[in-house]
Amino acid sequence: MTTDGGPYRWLARVVNARPGEVRALLWSFAYFFCLLAGYYVLRPLRDEMGIAGGVRNLPWLFTATFFVMLAVVPVFGAVVARLPRQRFIPLVYHFFAANIAIFWVMLTFDIEKVHVARIFFVWISVFNLFAVSVFWSFMADLYSSEQGKRLFGFIAAGGSAGALLGPALTVWLAVPLGPVNLLIIAALLLEAAVLCAAQLEATAAQLKPENPAAAVARAPVDAGLGGGWLAGIMMVLRSPYLAGIALWVALLSLAGTFLYFQQANIVAAASDDPAVRTRIFATIDLAIGILTLIVQCFATGKLISRFGAGPAAAFLPLVFCLGFVALWLTPMLWVVIAFQAAQRAANFSISNPAREVLFTVLEREEKYKAKNVIDIVVFRGGDAVSGWLFSALRGAGLELGAISLITVPVTAAWLALALALGRMHEKRSTGTAPNTKPLLR
Repeated sequence: MTTDGGPYRWLARVVNARPGEVRALLWSFAYFFCLLAGYYVLRPLRDEMGIAGGVRNLPWLFTATFFVMLAVVPVFGAVVARLPRQRFIPLVYHFFAANIAIFWVMLTFDIEKVHVARIFFVWISVFNLFAVSVFWSFMADLYSSEQGKRLFGFIAAGGSAGALLGPALTVWLAVPLGPVNLLIIAALLLEAAVLCAAQLEATAAQLKPENPAAAVARAPVDAGLGGGWLAGIMMVLRSPYLAGIALWVALLSLAGTFLYFQQANIVAAASDDPAVRTRIFATIDLAIGILTLIVQCFATGKLISRFGAGPAAAFLPLVFCLGFVALWLTPMLWVVIAFQAAQRAANFSISNPAREVLFTVLEREEKYKAKNVIDIVVFRGGDAVSGWLFSALRGAGLELGAISLITVPVTAAWLALALALGRMHEKRSTGTAPNTKPLLR
């Protein structure tokens, strides 16, 4: 594709991309589109299976997810230490596609359906975090902090477009194909993401770094990262910056888990029909996709470039704060749907791209290993702890509205942390250390 013709002029109206960035930017967009389209075909199935397994079992499922994550992260650390980027990224996605095929066989032939449903709930949580974490590690490895502020919103829009297609496919095809056969579509989309990742790797290899000395300081892309299999955990424990990001993610997990449990209770009370509940979850995803895509395409890059990563990351805690106040006042189905739509749109369109920008100033090993620990162990550990905390509060007799109210101060502390991380990021991004230089020009 040329960068001086109509396509580039059209793209320039949406995102502040420079000619040397266009090809990589479009492949990044397509990569994330396929990845999240596949996931969002599966997501309504996960939510329905979670309720089918019993709302009271959700804390156990969240805990099981955490322990599975804890076991898998060292394996991932060992793989990335030994294999080059262009090999371990496809390997991760091929592995998950094979898992989908196994689930399709077991569900099609009705093999231990209840147990498979619970395993699927755990598996898809692992899949989502691993797949998306690897994607954003790749993006942080390719783009600089300045590029991330301009471009990550548009790249995230690729995921939002996929998140729009996924639930639409579920709504349209769940009845004629059957929910189980949607697994085949998800696997095909995941393999398409692998093809996009390969094209992005080839495109990035043709570009030269801004500073040759910076490339020498980095681990070569055709070699493993080296280091130990637990190196990511130690990086998080030693670095106040990484520890701050980990705390931001833990607070996101707490707020998100509390909202998810509120949703599960309210939706379960609203209907006992699995088809109706699946349609409700898919409708929520569809509304979020539309809103998020609009913001990402036309506003995210401008907002993050203008205000910085910290204030942009702080937008999500603000939405949660207001949402929990609304849910405290009116704990009803339409309120929880609006709250979910607002917080996930704020997360995907503004705060998540801003959080990913925070990783661009790290060394390559930190971008894959420490980020993986934060995105997976910390996030799912937070889910497990938050799930049991929510159950304990309910067991103590607290109503849903009261739980919403006591979550509000937590979101205020979360907002202050986001602003502090933004200040730390700006100091790092203006430094002269070689590992803060971009790979793309």
